Amino acid sequence: MQKINLITLGCSKNIVDSERILRQLDINNFAIVDSVEQSDVVLINTCGFIEAAKEESINTILEIVEAKKRDIIKKIIVAGCLSERYLTELKSEIPEVDVFFGTEDYRGIIENLGGNFKYELLGERKLTTPRHFAYLKISEGCDNPCSFCAIPLIRGKYRSTSIDELFAEASFLSEKGVKELIIIGQDTTEYGIDLYGKRNLHELLAKLSEIPKIEWIRLLYAYPSHFPDETIREIANNPKILKYIDIPLQHISENVLKSMRRGISSSRQKELIFKLKKEIPNLTLRTTFIVGYPNETEQDFNELCEFVKEIEFDRVGVFTYSHEENTSAFNLEDAIPEEIKQERESILMEIQREISNKKNSNLVGKVISVIVDDIEGKYFVARSKMDAPEVDGNVLIEAKNKYLKVGNIYEVEIIDFEDYDLFAKLHKM
Repeated sequence: MQKINLITLGCSKNIVDSERILRQLDINNFAIVDSVEQSDVVLINTCGFIEAAKEESINTILEIVEAKKRDIIKKIIVAGCLSERYLTELKSEIPEVDVFFGTEDYRGIIENLGGNFKYELLGERKLTTPRHFAYLKISEGCDNPCSFCAIPLIRGKYRSTSIDELFAEASFLSEKGVKELIIIGQDTTEYGIDLYGKRNLHELLAKLSEIPKIEWIRLLYAYPSHFPDETIREIANNPKILKYIDIPLQHISENVLKSMRRGISSSRQKELIFKLKKEIPNLTLRTTFIVGYPNETEQDFNELCEFVKEIEFDRVGVFTYSHEENTSAFNLEDAIPEEIKQERESILMEIQREISNKKNSNLVGKVISVIVDDIEGKYFVARSKMDAPEVDGNVLIEAKNKYLKVGNIYEVEIIDFEDYDLFAKLHKM
């Protein structure tokens, strides 16, 4: 029996891919092990999106190559975005890797290992997240022409998964104990356009909410340029759908948005934000921004800072611009020095830190629902409806409440706060 260690790098979309591979490995009776030292084969599911992610993937591959040279392992398989994007270069530069696969080549990987690929199990996964939440990838690829983004080069054209297939996958997950579904894709608001001739994310959300054991449904990666009104209404009116939207705006300056080829103006982005806030009561808004884009002036950056102050987003992520070959922005000069990019990132995150601090202080004394993810030291680590895993804050509950269970939902009272985390006590059992 071959012992296989799978290393997953990158985003939640990669997590889903790895979980599908693990299910196929499991059904073929391969031994799945937790460490390189225990394994015969190491399978690395890589990320190749931006420079930092590429560096992490390359460094991980090189570390595993060293383990092979020391006879700790026998075989290295590299898959995912990096090998999809740079296959020729990787084969030349790292010949110690036994075989490379691109994205979604589950069959190739399983058959290379001597297994029998089971098509009938494509909707099944072996979870690597805590068993009470799971990511549901509703589409693959992207048709948006964003100038900075290499995703269409790596993942191809936009392809929705059918409602029936997603319902079956979500039902399978719910039977495994999943209570929270986190909806992901390169662009979730585009869902259905290729299969049904219309954007019908709202129909998918309504169907998923029919699964009895699913209690929370959370929406990530909602592209702003074509946010369907029907989806807004479904989020507002469906009690199972969390009043939480992750909507990557990337910038607010008209100059930068146009060069980024985002397909939406500054004024329309603002109109959408105000509409979402008006039509979805108590909405938690998360967004991401890119600073240091090639033609971002000081004035553009200041405009972005004022926008963040005005809107007071609940959650914000900030990335420095990464100059990616074969994107349209690569033709622009990457003229902003790295130290200026880092400075702008710090300034924007400091603005958001103050906003987050104020919002958290207003929650003291309030009672909210949380789901318990883990126990660390003297605290149960939980999340509220306002917080997605990994990217947002936590709610910490003293572990003296020994009767709390990981995966359960509780009502807690907020008693203290930090910039991004909350402290709470159990309200009632």
